[in-house]
Amino acid sequence: MTDTEAVNDGPETRHAPDRPLPLHPLVYLADGEEVTVGRRDTDSYGIFPPDGAELVRRLEQGVPPREAAAWYAETYHESVDIDDLIAALDELGFIRSPDQARTAGAPVRWRRLGSAVFSPPAWICYAALVGWALIAMARRPDLVPDYRNVFFTEYYTVIQATLFVVAVPQLLLHEGFHALAGRRLGLRSRLRVGRRFYFIVLETSLDGLVAVDRRKRYLPIVAGMLADVVVVAVLTIAADLSRGPGGEFSFAGRFCLAFAFAVLLRIVWQFSFYLRTDLYVLISTALGCVDLHTTAARLLRNRLNRLLGRSGRLIDESDWHPVDRRVARWYSWLIVIGYAVSLAAFLLAVVPILYQTAIGVLSRFTQEGAPWPQMLDSAVFCGFVLLQLAVLAWLAARDRYRDRERRFDHVIT
Repeated sequence: MTDTEAVNDGPETRHAPDRPLPLHPLVYLADGEEVTVGRRDTDSYGIFPPDGAELVRRLEQGVPPREAAAWYAETYHESVDIDDLIAALDELGFIRSPDQARTAGAPVRWRRLGSAVFSPPAWICYAALVGWALIAMARRPDLVPDYRNVFFTEYYTVIQATLFVVAVPQLLLHEGFHALAGRRLGLRSRLRVGRRFYFIVLETSLDGLVAVDRRKRYLPIVAGMLADVVVVAVLTIAADLSRGPGGEFSFAGRFCLAFAFAVLLRIVWQFSFYLRTDLYVLISTALGCVDLHTTAARLLRNRLNRLLGRSGRLIDESDWHPVDRRVARWYSWLIVIGYAVSLAAFLLAVVPILYQTAIGVLSRFTQEGAPWPQMLDSAVFCGFVLLQLAVLAWLAARDRYRDRERRFDHVIT
């Protein structure tokens, strides 16, 4: 096929081959052997080879499609199906309609606030707070996070309800730091609700990071963990300052330590490498991976099948991205470490909390003459637990039913 055959005047061509193609303002980011091209105002991006990106750039500069195809054939000594390229650009939303003005989109809000939150004075404040908290913990061991701090009151319903309520603004702060770190770069962000296993989580979508220099992506990725660390430091300092004349913590101080321990568990959760946590995204971005999580999981499965002598269940590795395959050789062991971290956190923190809570609740039902407020507290607490278990069971049954339905539909089709 010649370059003149690539651009025809038939009814299949939506845009005139001898007129400039109306394109929205595009951004280009070369990363290795690939170039990301996209619109920041709609967060629509595509991955192109370098020669394809140069062709798109010429189309954006106003070169008519027929002339751009001829330039491509002369420069790279091969023809191009310009109609297919135009169709791809149209599908990505890069092409403007004839009556649509060329615009770069509305300015990103909160950009100044993002710059202030991550300015040098702000970093000095964060470092001072963390340093203060560490020194305080070294001087007073009762400030060191401990699962016993969760029991800041004898009423288990108050503990459960309070920690649940205060977790919401803390989660919003975590995701807000992600968003502000991106908005300081002019990136749009969206907050959405997601689910990891049976845990409801908030997630910040920063699709525009793919069109930002890799070194500038790191802060938006780890900004949420920075917020968590600062929150733990502030809560620790507040608890230390709340001490009474005898050195004992006030009720507010005990609550701060309980909240700090809950936030610390969230930080530890980031090391669960078998999930797509912030640390996973950081490693994947720094090493230029495409789908490291899937590749590493499949590599682990192949290792296990080889170990068990099940060669018939091996997954074909030929279509894996070469960078993913190389990194997965050692990252797959981090997945195993992630499981170990989760298990250790469960055994050292969650299990003792559950055990102490269960003993406390049962003792109130079994002992004679237990005060009625404590009996009521235990009854309400048990009701909340049963409700949560019912919700988890319903979610598990629903997901199992949907998986079975999808498999059934696949067999039918």
